[in-house]
Amino acid sequence: MTELKKSDFYFDLPQELIAQDPLSDRSSSRLLKLNKETGEMEHHVFKEVIDFLKEGDCLVLNDTKVIPARLFATKEDTGATIEVLLLKRRENDVWETLVKPGKKARPGTRLVFGDGLLRAEVTDVLEEGNRLIRFEYEGIFEEILDRLGEMPLPPYITHKLQDKTRYQTVYAKYEGSAAAPTAGLHFTPELLKAVEEKGVKIAYVTLHVGLGTFRPVKEENVLDHHMHSEYYQVSAEAAKIVNDTKKNGGRVICVGTTSCRTVESASDENGVLKPGCDNTEIFIYPGYRFKILDGLITNFHLPESTLIMLVSALAGRENVLRAYETAVHEQYRFFSFGDAMILL
Repeated sequence: MTELKKSDFYFDLPQELIAQDPLSDRSSSRLLKLNKETGEMEHHVFKEVIDFLKEGDCLVLNDTKVIPARLFATKEDTGATIEVLLLKRRENDVWETLVKPGKKARPGTRLVFGDGLLRAEVTDVLEEGNRLIRFEYEGIFEEILDRLGEMPLPPYITHKLQDKTRYQTVYAKYEGSAAAPTAGLHFTPELLKAVEEKGVKIAYVTLHVGLGTFRPVKEENVLDHHMHSEYYQVSAEAAKIVNDTKKNGGRVICVGTTSCRTVESASDENGVLKPGCDNTEIFIYPGYRFKILDGLITNFHLPESTLIMLVSALAGRENVLRAYETAVHEQYRFFSFGDAMILL
């Protein structure tokens, strides 16, 4: 296979197109429909997504829930302020975290959060510079986190989020994500009900999104990029819905790159989705053969990101970059709180 270059996935994005705030009505965002074979485009409103779904299709949704993972602490000895971002629970009260500034958080460093409601000790420094931290508290950790923590918005969103629930999907259920599966933010309970009434099945899978999803690709040769690991779970019920859809000739349409990565990680070579849980480091880029996915609903992603590479694997790099150029020209809103596209 010819070398894939990071620069092959570059497009020019004006800063002002990065959405800073969610729309008041989730389903009123814009929707670019892209024909993944021909590259043909149409402009719609997101609630019209239902017109592109057929009876017998299946939507795959990621029901992970974002935790308020951004915490501020003071060092017990100096009183210096430190920011702690919870990435992944390793065991009971030990978390893998991202700490800023890292040099102030050597093993043995004691931290105090919220007037002592939560205390912690840095126990180890990992290869990539992340810290293992052991927390100490009385009561229920999740309740304390809810009081002290902030939503870990992506680095390109500079506005403060007024309503925590707007960085959650309406079907968020299982806590564990450091970032939202943002394609799902466009769905309202009413729209999901209408989808089901049309005879479209909904399969819920869980993938806890890590902040690695925002990690830039640094190597010019895409294949040298090391993907982050994320935990996923597929229930027997979800596997059955997806497998029955495929068997009956319906289409499996994933809502978001996280749902896509889940079903592609959990399926065998024959395209059968297997129930179970595991960690995945799947990296999908042009040349990848999809085993399950037939269509994708997704937001507009960063230039040169692994996510635009995934979308390009489905619809072809030229088609996708042309669609992105059109979206910029038509002033679509980009990234987490931005508009969406559907590739069918």
